[in-house]
Amino acid sequence: MFLLKKFLAAWLLPPFGFVVVAVVLLCVFWRRKAAVALSVVLLVLTLSLSLPIVANEVAGRLEIYPPISAADLASGQAIVILGGGTHRGAPEYGDDTLSKLSLERVRYGAMLARKSKLPVLITGGVVYGGKPEAAIMKTVLEKEFLLPVRWSDADSRNTAENASYSVRVLNVANIRRIVLVTHAWHMPRAKSLFEQQGIAVIPAPTGFAPRGVPMFELLLPSTGAFERSSACLREWVARLLT
Repeated sequence: MFLLKKFLAAWLLPPFGFVVVAVVLLCVFWRRKAAVALSVVLLVLTLSLSLPIVANEVAGRLEIYPPISAADLASGQAIVILGGGTHRGAPEYGDDTLSKLSLERVRYGAMLARKSKLPVLITGGVVYGGKPEAAIMKTVLEKEFLLPVRWSDADSRNTAENASYSVRVLNVANIRRIVLVTHAWHMPRAKSLFEQQGIAVIPAPTGFAPRGVPMFELLLPSTGAFERSSACLREWVARLLT
């Protein structure tokens, strides 16, 4: 059931879902002007999501927490870093490695851990196969960033499970206030899910949409902008379903 949900989400959620609907409308109702018009609108909307000016606006609606302050960091009892996916079978590493999202979170979490001297918990399991995210995160943190990992959850498959399984471990260690590291667009939902488990959360967002970009560059389509739009739209849907 879990994999079925992932499969359907990949095909039906925006922005790719817009293309699927447009193609179906054109194939089935191609003689109807309304269907053709709606298909064109959906395709144009999908294209617009590849523009940085649109992607940044979509992300900005979710990026409600500012970077963590030194005072807030000092008030935490532990740092929790959420996994963001893996890159399966990377030939240059000869094994699975961290995705771009996971590496951004790990890098920022490592910096905060060095500044604060707080213990670190990492969380992320197996979604489609391969090694657990947490296992790869632990290797990267300890061997590349030379930062020890105190706790590891390698069983959770989504953010809700990240929160539930992590808090079980933290309760045993009598941790009541954490510094949570994830992407800025993911933070509102992640923070809420952890708080529902009865733990205080200090947001430490990373990966904000770029600031101060020239207007000319904002109007140039890019795969990076499309990825940001896609992640944020899926996050909005996940928030509605949570």
